[in-house]
Amino acid sequence: MPLSKAQDGPEEHRSARGRLRSRLRARSVAGQVFLWLLVVVVLLVGAALTTLILQARSYAISDAGHSTRAAAVTLSRYPGLAAALDSADPPAVLQPLAVDVQKSGGFDYIVIFGTDGTRYAQTAHPELIGQHVYGDYQDSLKGPYTTTENIPLGPDVDTTVAVTRPDGSVAGFLSVGYYVKNTTGAVSRQLPVLFGGAAAALAVGTGGAVLVRRRLRRQTHGLGPAEMTRMYDHHDAVLHAVREGVLIVGGDGRVVLANDEARRLLELPDELEGRPVTELGLDPGLAELLVSGRAATDEVYPAEERLLAVNNRPTAPFGGSAGSVATIRDTTELRALAGQAEAARARLKLLYDAGLRVGTTLDIVRTTQELVDAVVPRFADFVTVELAEAVLRGDEPLPGTGVAGGPRIRRVAAGGIREDRPFYPVGSQISPLPGTPEALALGSGRAALADDLRQAHAWRARDPRTADRILAYGVHSLISAPLKARGLTLGTATFWRAGQSAPFGEEDVSFAEELVARAAMSVDNARRYTREHRMAEALQRSLLPRGLPEQNALAVAYRYLPAQRGVGGDWFDVVPLPGFRVALVVGDVVGHGLHAAATMGRLRTAVLNFATLDLPPDELLARLDELVARLDQGEPAEDDRTRAVTGATCLYVIYDPVSGHCAMARAGHPPPALVRTDGSVEYVDLPAGPPLGVGGLPFETTELRLAPGTALVLYTDGLVTGRERDLENGLAALHRSLAQAPADGSPEEICRAVSDALVPPHPSDDIALLVARTRLFEPSQVATWDVPYEFAAVSRIRNACGDQLTAWGLEELGFTAELILSELITNALRYGAEPIRVRMLRDTSLVCEVSDAGSTAPHLRYAATMDEGGRGLFLVAQIAERWGTRYTARGKIIWAEQPLTAPEFQFEAMLL
Repeated sequence: MPLSKAQDGPEEHRSARGRLRSRLRARSVAGQVFLWLLVVVVLLVGAALTTLILQARSYAISDAGHSTRAAAVTLSRYPGLAAALDSADPPAVLQPLAVDVQKSGGFDYIVIFGTDGTRYAQTAHPELIGQHVYGDYQDSLKGPYTTTENIPLGPDVDTTVAVTRPDGSVAGFLSVGYYVKNTTGAVSRQLPVLFGGAAAALAVGTGGAVLVRRRLRRQTHGLGPAEMTRMYDHHDAVLHAVREGVLIVGGDGRVVLANDEARRLLELPDELEGRPVTELGLDPGLAELLVSGRAATDEVYPAEERLLAVNNRPTAPFGGSAGSVATIRDTTELRALAGQAEAARARLKLLYDAGLRVGTTLDIVRTTQELVDAVVPRFADFVTVELAEAVLRGDEPLPGTGVAGGPRIRRVAAGGIREDRPFYPVGSQISPLPGTPEALALGSGRAALADDLRQAHAWRARDPRTADRILAYGVHSLISAPLKARGLTLGTATFWRAGQSAPFGEEDVSFAEELVARAAMSVDNARRYTREHRMAEALQRSLLPRGLPEQNALAVAYRYLPAQRGVGGDWFDVVPLPGFRVALVVGDVVGHGLHAAATMGRLRTAVLNFATLDLPPDELLARLDELVARLDQGEPAEDDRTRAVTGATCLYVIYDPVSGHCAMARAGHPPPALVRTDGSVEYVDLPAGPPLGVGGLPFETTELRLAPGTALVLYTDGLVTGRERDLENGLAALHRSLAQAPADGSPEEICRAVSDALVPPHPSDDIALLVARTRLFEPSQVATWDVPYEFAAVSRIRNACGDQLTAWGLEELGFTAELILSELITNALRYGAEPIRVRMLRDTSLVCEVSDAGSTAPHLRYAATMDEGGRGLFLVAQIAERWGTRYTARGKIIWAEQPLTAPEFQFEAMLL
């Protein structure tokens, strides 16, 4: 027998290696079949897609040629087209016609030009109207002329047709163009079929490869001899090394296999295999279970002095023939500890669940109520929580809180298994007396136990009537634990048991302390957040404008709603400028919290300072961009919450009530909306510009002329975006709300309509809304004169201004106004450049302006005793209430403002 086994060994190894090689070859063949199929499908798809694209390109060019030719011929025969070309202002008629035809026909451009090549209509680039067309168009005199030209955007199909008059003469030409890249319908319609076929082919190939693989595995049984030997060794090692008994019984009730642990636990004899189970001296119930083969889970049976937990499972169909396998473990010691372990597990589970449920928000009252809800009824029947008054405000508790005669504590949360609780209601103030559990907990910092409330004399003495009501209710024991965090005692949490519940014991005290200690951290976090939030709100309120300045250029109303959680950095301003102009500002700082609010204040101050320089919108935003980029350089952040703000958005608008001119620029901010006097609403096509602090790109100013009564709507992104609304939907909603508002309504009514439609009940971001309705000065409020470039003109202009002041009823200002104008005009003639103009504005004050084409600004200085000049601006500064210089695109304006009533003893004060 040994010799025979030795001879058979090499053959078995060779057989195993052969089966392994066959298995690898089978796998390789299946993989090769799938890979070949994949390559073929990819090649076929590529060829079909190339052919489809070439065919689609040819079809697109042909289709574009037919479309442009038909459109050009049809448009050339449009009634009145030739007459419009011969009219005095062809663009006024032809440009709207070309735009309508382009939109309805879906063409890329339409050009209408005269016989001399001058463009009268241009849809793609309207700025080219009035310029000469490119290329030769004389071939279209013979009929419609279609050309195809390759441009960077792809093939461009263009058809040019002559427009003839009724007498047959040519009045002009028109061209209709279409980019072939926009024609992708043919390819799009056939791509699903092509890719669907490819996917089907791959699915069939994959299925075939899987079938081949499975068939090969069935033929080799999936394993070779080496794998089977290794598996047997592993199973044998596990069977005898595991510390759990394993007993396999055949279908005939005889033992097939027993491991060492089963022999030890059941005290089985050595010669075991093949013997009937009923002859082994086992407990009758256990023997019956093993022979029956029925399934059992953790059934307990005695064996001498042990309690054995038995799991029994049938081996069929996993083990071939009928039978069962039983696993046996000793549970004698575990049974003794089961009750304690279950209680400990429940306590740990309660701590874990409380950690998840308590502190989900940063609201103090809600956090304490979450503690109550997490504990009832798993640890206590009722729970009450009291906090110091200062904690509810976010402050640290005062010394002696809760002690008799000291600051009281307030009940903020309560709950239990029944609603008719006999305790003090939520909101009640409580002053624990010495000796009560609450006082002991607050004084010692440790939980206090009262296992029998009928014997707790100090507790009953505080309020005998309430104590008797609580005892009559069935409450019999309590634990009062202090809410301590970071060395501060914030309040107490009291756990109550009533009815049939077991009284609290000493083992419950430590658990209550652990539970309350974890909850106290959440309460303290909420307290600190409340303090910071209150400070941030106070800072934010102090940095925002307290009211709107007095001015007559705009009727203004606003809404400002801070975020419910986390103070943001939104702000707005209305800034009066010289010449009765007004600047409107709306901005938003990135982030939330104290740092965002402080940064908002710094930016608002910077905008106010830059506005006093009378800078145009684009230049003001450029300076603000540099400021934001340098704002926090060199200031290291203590943590992530105080890191430097990396950007902000801003919209700056200047409105002039004299001319109705409006200039605006924005830096990453949503565009403003205009509500016309007829009720129509539109968003200003204003270049967005990068957010402040990003840098790299210049800002652009857009100029408009607004009719009187036009409403200008400025807002921050919190109004139009949120968790349930993106920017596009928000802008559409704002458009609808503005369109539904009364067309002649006041700014306050528009604010109310927008707020009711868009502001959520609990905004997650700050919301700033500013509505300004434009006004225009009456012509009688403005007087202008052109000044000849000669000093003799000064007296004439001075006299004309005096006459105008008399017409306005401001004769008492005549002397000072004429003196100011004389000095300013003289400076302009001496140091400025033509043209020179004088303008006087009358509203809430009198403004005198002298403009010239020079860029040199005058400076106020003290003149020496022997100097002949240098005192003019000094006199202007003394007489005028304000004066200054602002620059324009064509020079500068020197202005001076006076009140409408001359102050008494003005000149006497100057002499003093």
